Amino acid sequence: MEKPPSVGDKEKKKTKERMKIIEKQQEAEKKKLQDFREKVQKRIHDFIKDASREKQQFEPMDKVYRAIVHEVADVAGLTSFSFGLEEEDRYVMIWKKEFAPSDEELLAYRKGENWDPETAKQAAEEKERQELQDKIDAKNSTKKVTPASNYQDKYKHLIGEDAAKDAARQTTANKSYGFVPSENKRDHRTIEQVMAESRARKKQKTDPSSATSQESDSDVSQLVPPVDVSQLVPPVDETSVSLPSSSSP
Repeated sequence: MEKPPSVGDKEKKKTKERMKIIEKQQEAEKKKLQDFREKVQKRIHDFIKDASREKQQFEPMDKVYRAIVHEVADVAGLTSFSFGLEEEDRYVMIWKKEFAPSDEELLAYRKGENWDPETAKQAAEEKERQELQDKIDAKNSTKKVTPASNYQDKYKHLIGEDAAKDAARQTTANKSYGFVPSENKRDHRTIEQVMAESRARKKQKTDPSSATSQESDSDVSQLVPPVDVSQLVPPVDETSVSLPSSSSP
């Protein structure tokens, strides 16, 4: 088996030259990004020092450079957003924290529109007036909605003839029974009657002999009917009874 051909000195030299070129390009790109970072830091620093400015817009740039702007702005305590189409005109805009953008302002920039605070204020006031007018119109509207069908007829077999308020029965509460009407109570006994029956049941439980004797007496009385003695003994006729005469012996 033959050995693979070895790389000649010329090929090794070309490879080294290509590696040097790549390293130089990487160093140049790194230096370029570093220079751009320093420029952004200087621009943001001047923006912060200028009290008359609330926001600043950067020129359209690639994603790598936008990431550097966002990073520097975040470190400086600013708010930043990107707007526009990718790879066409996407740019970065920064705001000071005390002048952070509203949702309406961000929506306008995302749509590619210019933001005018006065115009936005007028639009917001007009919107509030329109909402208030709609509420007033809805309140004053006397339009009555008529259902297509009557639910009482549809569910008559379930709820019957009367339902809701028509089925309610007015009852008067009796304060002696609490807040529940006395007509709705099943037990109409008084408190004294309930307590007396409760004491009697407790006494029967504590004295079983008396309870059994009472039960046996009641059972016997039910088995043996009462007997009338006057019916068993016939009446005596006093006239037919002769008394013995008294005679001396």
